[in-house]
Amino acid sequence: MNLTNPLSTIMSRDLLTVAPDDTIAKLDNIFKHHRIHHVPVEQNGKLVGIVSKSDLLFFKRGFGDDKDLEQLEEIRLNNYEVKQIMTTKMAKLEPEERINVALEIFKENIFHAIPIVKDEKLVGMLTTYDILKNLADEGLAVSEYKYV
Repeated sequence: MNLTNPLSTIMSRDLLTVAPDDTIAKLDNIFKHHRIHHVPVEQNGKLVGIVSKSDLLFFKRGFGDDKDLEQLEEIRLNNYEVKQIMTTKMAKLEPEERINVALEIFKENIFHAIPIVKDEKLVGMLTTYDILKNLADEGLAVSEYKYV
């Protein structure tokens, strides 16, 4: 992987998003049915936040498998909105920025997903997974492990 290539060469483009006023139940459904860990929050076509799977799990903490607790969780999921758990202070980059710039941000270990915006409009997302997948696809991350 050439670290001076633009982010647009490796970013994810087909994104699932939510709005700030969507219920947390909608967000929960996205995480349950898709293998993703971050959902951008858009309002009127503009990126306004991001919610990680960890944010959702923190919201849901303390709930168990007991039937009464399941009903209480369903009530909470349907009565709280995304804006109540989303992060609004996030790193953002433009698609022309270089991969090495994103690596410097990831190295700080604060963010694991960086929304890619052009004129304040969400055009993609770069995650640590995208970097690892790209390395693996190029054969640069060869595994010596044997699965047992």
